[in-house]
Amino acid sequence: MDKSPLLRLPPLSLYVHIPWCVRKCPYCDFNSHEAGDKLDEAAYISALMADLEQELAGSQHRQLHSIFFGGGTPSLFSAESINNIIEGISSKTSFAADIEISLEANPGTFEQQKFSDYRSAGVNRLSLGIQSFNNDKLRRLGRIHDGKEAVKAIEAAYTAGFDNINLDLMFGLPGQSMADAIEDVELACGFEPSHISHYQLTIEANTYFHKHTPVLPAADLNWDMQQHCHDSLNEQEYIQYEVSAFSKANKQCQHNMNYWSFGDYIGIGAGAHGKLTDIKNSSVQRRWKHRQPATYIKQAMLGDSCSGTNKLDQPDILFEFLMNALRLRQGFSYELFQQRTGINTERLLDACKNIDPDLLVISETGLNTSPRGFDFLNDVLAGFLAGNK
Repeated sequence: MDKSPLLRLPPLSLYVHIPWCVRKCPYCDFNSHEAGDKLDEAAYISALMADLEQELAGSQHRQLHSIFFGGGTPSLFSAESINNIIEGISSKTSFAADIEISLEANPGTFEQQKFSDYRSAGVNRLSLGIQSFNNDKLRRLGRIHDGKEAVKAIEAAYTAGFDNINLDLMFGLPGQSMADAIEDVELACGFEPSHISHYQLTIEANTYFHKHTPVLPAADLNWDMQQHCHDSLNEQEYIQYEVSAFSKANKQCQHNMNYWSFGDYIGIGAGAHGKLTDIKNSSVQRRWKHRQPATYIKQAMLGDSCSGTNKLDQPDILFEFLMNALRLRQGFSYELFQQRTGINTERLLDACKNIDPDLLVISETGLNTSPRGFDFLNDVLAGFLAGNK
């Protein structure tokens, strides 16, 4: 048999989706909607709490290790609303003593007092969608802030008492040069945030940029940008622990680490996704919610927030584990693999036998990509799929 019982339940996280933005960015394929003149925050919070109650029934009484407010633009919500959501969650389930509570905020929607009130509400990690400090690049990306507002938002976050701050940066932007990309990284490092997310602009289906694609840097220039920017981050003692994530020592994003380690998470909110393990039946289920906010609110209040589920079979579990865990520079241990999947190590090794050995390092204790494999992770996964059709 190549199936074994799951040894224990993985950690549990909670994702809270706030689906509104001031304006839809032309590159964004997330489930986000323009907010309009007025948001009914109270109605949405009621739906979130009803949704959470439905999801907790399958959580098997685990405490939460992290909460992440994503979007959309969660910072469109008042600090009072964020406080009410956190208090509502804590009234329904328990928190780990060192719980990480992150909130995404855009510089164009920040207010100094709002940041301070978020901190008082219990948010202890702020993720700022800077993307670039260059006004021309921000304009081309359709962002509603400029470089000065980006700087003011970072300063406001520190003033509000946040000591765990992530800055999102993009490269490969329309009209961007090597010097532009490096300057963005150096400016970000100068603020000494605990974490920097650095990722390439990609053109996704169902976006404005997909229909009206701007002129982007050539592939060779994008590659050189990535390598030089990563070198700059390393020089500033930012450790690349995941494909697009760099942090100071011991400042990795714990919420995303749970994703990449194939942990469990509840997703509440319009279009949110979740993953839950059933240890009794040694199975894994994906769950997702109604995408349109009005439909989501209506259905959540009727006790039917979930619009679809998918019970993963063994090949899916194996592939999804690899797709996530190999994003980590450290790779994973066989022990973790068996705990999170219930699949024997022999099945894993057999599945990986057709992957180029120059891309994947197989040791006595676990797997990780080689430096080249880390840069060409899609090739590693393609090798897995080719051998497991």
